Amino acid sequence: MSITPPILGRISIGKVVEKAGKRLPEKDDQFTITSQVQGKDGWLPHPFDEGLRKAQGGKIRSIPIQLLFNDPALNFRAEYSLFDRTTGRPLCVGNGETCKRQNEEGIQSLPCPSPDGCPLAKGNACKPYGRLNVSIGDDDPLGSFIFRTTGFNSIRTLVARLQYFQAISGDRLSCLPLELRLRGKSTRQSHGTPIFYVDITPRSGMSVEEMLADAKRKEADRQLAGFDQVALDTAARLGFGNGAFEDSEEEGGAVVEEFFTVGEVAENSEASSTASPKPSSLAERLGEKVATANSEKDYMD
Repeated sequence: MSITPPILGRISIGKVVEKAGKRLPEKDDQFTITSQVQGKDGWLPHPFDEGLRKAQGGKIRSIPIQLLFNDPALNFRAEYSLFDRTTGRPLCVGNGETCKRQNEEGIQSLPCPSPDGCPLAKGNACKPYGRLNVSIGDDDPLGSFIFRTTGFNSIRTLVARLQYFQAISGDRLSCLPLELRLRGKSTRQSHGTPIFYVDITPRSGMSVEEMLADAKRKEADRQLAGFDQVALDTAARLGFGNGAFEDSEEEGGAVVEEFFTVGEVAENSEASSTASPKPSSLAERLGEKVATANSEKDYMD
């Protein structure tokens, strides 16, 4: 079992709605922050949701956040993932080179050809899947809210931003005052319809220089108090590595409902490219997908 950061709630830019007796994902143009309690109409709003919504005129387009770890890969994990759509059990997770796959013989390490070349991935069953953990507010410095996405634009943007912020801050990623921001764009493939993705920027009203100065002060205060960030990153790394799959069967059921439904697959079909050689890495494959995708959906359970 993977030991993951404690979850206080969820961040989404979509929701599951019931249409013609089926529960299907629906896009949105705003963030929603929900608790871990589910009612008959879905996940109940977290108190942070109401406060930010009032402050931003009814729609949440940005969320002040802080990251838990200095290592970008601990804050945001992205792999190719395939779930059993009936049970919600993770079946295969890979990075485009190797994968861990559940079969009758147990969990095996195998080559990962990516969804374009894998017979198990037919019908858009396997896709890039990212999970971002962030802290909101000061009540629980080690608790987090999780944002889940299968959107190529969000995955590429978040990976790049975290790596860049780590580099310019001198490995002080966990001390930076940041903001989760919703962005929209239209492409030729989306036929002018806006698609929304998630970005990370300096906190509103702060320049990059002010952000970096604030991070230095926070790091000094933490060190004076005895806060060991290196040990925290090490503990998190060991926790994530404790299991073959990060998502449990219980969590996987909700993920499948919002990311891997039949309706979502039909609407989010991809145009395959045969003109150029297949890229070898996950980042390169995602780059190819961005150029050919008809649309993007970002949802979270």
